[in-house]
Amino acid sequence: MTSDAFVSAGQSLQADPVQIQLADEVAQVAFGEQLGRACNGEGVLFLQGTLGMGKTTMTRGILSAYGHQGAVKSPTYTLVEPYETETARVYHFDLYRLADAEELEYMGIRDYFDEKALCVIEWPDKGAGVLPTPDIELTLTKEGDGRAASLVAFTVKGAEILAQLRTML
Repeated sequence: MTSDAFVSAGQSLQADPVQIQLADEVAQVAFGEQLGRACNGEGVLFLQGTLGMGKTTMTRGILSAYGHQGAVKSPTYTLVEPYETETARVYHFDLYRLADAEELEYMGIRDYFDEKALCVIEWPDKGAGVLPTPDIELTLTKEGDGRAASLVAFTVKGAEILAQLRTML
């Protein structure tokens, strides 16, 4: 886990959220790549949104920031898919099918969260009570034919990531 001071679960820092309209899948991947660069290969990102909102598409963009060019599939059955690149270690979690958050303890979930890794977690509510406080929570909602993305910081590191992201938009 990061050494940042955490705020209470569910409570964001007083920084303004980043809100952006994403017209299509191409825009979503491009924004994900910007977010990935802003994270600099470290942190905990929670991805929120109903089925089909593009959480895995966003992850594909994040991974492309670190040079990953292959397929990105949602690890719905394996729970985690590790990606090692020359510049980052990224763990993509999909907790959709998780029956009990305690299952995460059995798989050694805490070992994935260190300062030299980026953890991207879809359906984080399924891991409530076990997962650390996220640096950033990104929520995707339907907006016309595209998506609206809202990013909120929950840690000092998250606020720094959002500040960096703002310089890229």
